[in-house]
Amino acid sequence: MRRNLILLAVGVVLSLLFVGLAPGTYETLYYEREFSNEMYNGSMYIVMAIIQLAVAWGVAAAYYYIIDSVSFSRWYHWLVLLAVVAVVAGGVGYGYPNAVFGDMGFDFTFQQVAFALVCMLIEVVLFVIASFSIRWWSVNCRHTPIPE
Repeated sequence: MRRNLILLAVGVVLSLLFVGLAPGTYETLYYEREFSNEMYNGSMYIVMAIIQLAVAWGVAAAYYYIIDSVSFSRWYHWLVLLAVVAVVAGGVGYGYPNAVFGDMGFDFTFQQVAFALVCMLIEVVLFVIASFSIRWWSVNCRHTPIPE
């Protein structure tokens, strides 16, 4: 029980650090001067980080506590959800800046595609962190994706 609480605490701390360090994290993985300046000035990095965190933790919680079925407790079921959250993150990573920049009259199509790929990569990491942080209290899926 104590180990489970420690893993939960570590997952929460890593997630909060990600939100706090979001601009640096995103710009380390992809930096293009004009695009990154507009993202930073519009505080879009923080919004993206919060959205990605909500998706990762929300889908992980849904998998481990709502779905939580023996027939859906294999590693490949978890992998399907990992792919789904990555695609959602890519869509949001392209769509949200596109909507904001479209209103401002900017055209950053190529940069938004690259940023969407970065969002997909980050979402995979966040989903793994969320999964390993909360899976321990699941009744049927706690051994997914890797058995204890």
